[in-house]
Amino acid sequence: MTPSSKRKHSVSTAARWLLLIHQLPPKPAYLRVKIWRRLQGLGAISVKNSVYVLPAGEQALEDFQWLLREIEQGGGEGMICEANLVDGLSDQEVRTLFDAARDADYEEIAKDLRALAAEIESSADASSEKKPEVRGQLVRLRRRYSELSDIDFFSATGRMTVEGLLTELETRLADTATKTQTEDPGMEKISKDLAGKNLTGKNLTGKTWVTRRSVHVDRIACAWLIRRFIDPEAGFKFVAEKDYDAQQGELRFDMFKAEFTHEGDKCSFEVLLDKIGSNDKALHAIAEIVHDIDLKDGKFSREQTAGIAHVIAGICSSQKDDLARIERGSAMFDDTYEYFRKKRTR
Repeated sequence: MTPSSKRKHSVSTAARWLLLIHQLPPKPAYLRVKIWRRLQGLGAISVKNSVYVLPAGEQALEDFQWLLREIEQGGGEGMICEANLVDGLSDQEVRTLFDAARDADYEEIAKDLRALAAEIESSADASSEKKPEVRGQLVRLRRRYSELSDIDFFSATGRMTVEGLLTELETRLADTATKTQTEDPGMEKISKDLAGKNLTGKNLTGKTWVTRRSVHVDRIACAWLIRRFIDPEAGFKFVAEKDYDAQQGELRFDMFKAEFTHEGDKCSFEVLLDKIGSNDKALHAIAEIVHDIDLKDGKFSREQTAGIAHVIAGICSSQKDDLARIERGSAMFDDTYEYFRKKRTR
């Protein structure tokens, strides 16, 4: 589906479901695996061969649109449809499919948590040596649970079981000292002369940066990067059309046909960071977090991702004005940048 300037693409209030119907080329084989993993990361379920469904919503629509773009870039084709079920499957049956998929995921986490609890019990005498390793495993399981909760659209029953197991184990380890944070004196900073850098013939200062309305994590992060490191006086313009034609003095980001937008499996923030040529490790750490929140593929799995995702969700829930979202989000990214700048990143 290619967005049209004649029709604003928003989800109908009457539609309960969004369908992604797609067809992939036989080669390359990795494309099928990649798209399948992306669908799993979105929490979509298959209701028929190559037909995947998500509960209708603006975020689900955006997720499917970016995925469809990846499919088309890989030589496939597809479409996105709004749907109300009439016959064959009822709404409740589809909800049951979602719950079954999430319960299976929760059960895997529960098994790992029970095994970890047994390990803690058996190694009680050697706790000083084992606790750091156990804590690391618990952090990873909490992260998996948080990521899964984000795609548990109908609150599957297994969720409470996992939450209970996590809370119990975290309580047992509550007396463990937290890791000390060390500064890395060799941390690279973004070059001071980046502002005004000429990029593929386009000077980046003195521009109006255009993006879609209802900004979320990728667009908020891009706006922060632009004002902090490229042009402190940059202006922003928010439009409804996803295929908006830029006017003189405008640069577009995170929208179709934009100068800076998704490329392959990279989100717009990653693309913009690559284009400005920064080797700042703190910025690349933020890019990994933004990637996982935006694309939901768990590619980098940083422990800070879930917390930042919740902060962004809170900002977007409380602030309807796009500039207000950017201002609140920028303050959060300022602090996040300082955190990574002062600690050793992976």
